[in-house]
Amino acid sequence: MNKTIRNTIITLICFLVYYMAMEYFKEIMQVIDRLFNYRLLSYFITYVIMGVPIFLGTYFIHNSSKIFDHLGLSKSILSGLILALIFVVPMFIGGFIFYPFNSNITIPNLIAGTIFAGLFEELYFRGFLFGQIFRTTKLGFIPSIIVGALVFASAHLYQSQDFSTMTGIFLTTFMGAIFFAWLFVEWDYNLWVPIFLHTFMNLSWNLFNVSDNALGNINSNIFRGLTIALAIVLTILYKRKHGQKLTINRNTLLRNGAIEDRVLVH
Repeated sequence: MNKTIRNTIITLICFLVYYMAMEYFKEIMQVIDRLFNYRLLSYFITYVIMGVPIFLGTYFIHNSSKIFDHLGLSKSILSGLILALIFVVPMFIGGFIFYPFNSNITIPNLIAGTIFAGLFEELYFRGFLFGQIFRTTKLGFIPSIIVGALVFASAHLYQSQDFSTMTGIFLTTFMGAIFFAWLFVEWDYNLWVPIFLHTFMNLSWNLFNVSDNALGNINSNIFRGLTIALAIVLTILYKRKHGQKLTINRNTLLRNGAIEDRVLVH
């Protein structure tokens, strides 16, 4: 079977199994919580269990036990942390200036809504659903990201029942999925870059009373836009300084026939 077809089918089937299993997230977490009686730990373990199809899919695609390497977790954690801290500065400045501190927030909810959300969403959506297709097939950036971006955006529609707000949430999170995937690729498939940036962007949203959904308002979106712009500009400047071309360009948007196999080289 053609490698592009094979790997794409494996990726989509495994992600579909994961996505369907997420419908039973609460029920499974309740069972686990009876064993550990610690909700935050149960939440983490449940998310890991939900990812079993993802891990199996990565193994089958590469026929390798170095699953975390192929998902982008073997790169420098420190680099991802530092880059994300720099990129997210505008959002924290905007939150501090325009919004009151969220006094109702709790540590467990903060960890679940920032660290866990950033880690698992980027791992399953960018590292696997997007990453395995883009890195191991001849499909370009657009066909590789489109399914994941649509699913990622749709998964955030629960935040509102108003049609116009839902539309805004969908478009915002859709573009966010593309942005995180772009960062993942351009920083040499270091998944820690989008993981930490996603985490810190969520953190700024949670620490301050910015909005109860991903759409936000004018002020919050100005500073979110500044964070995105800063990340893009600094990424481009870094690559130019080091004589590196952007991986995502007009030749790789739809198809990349120049790279036969984007799997990691160990």
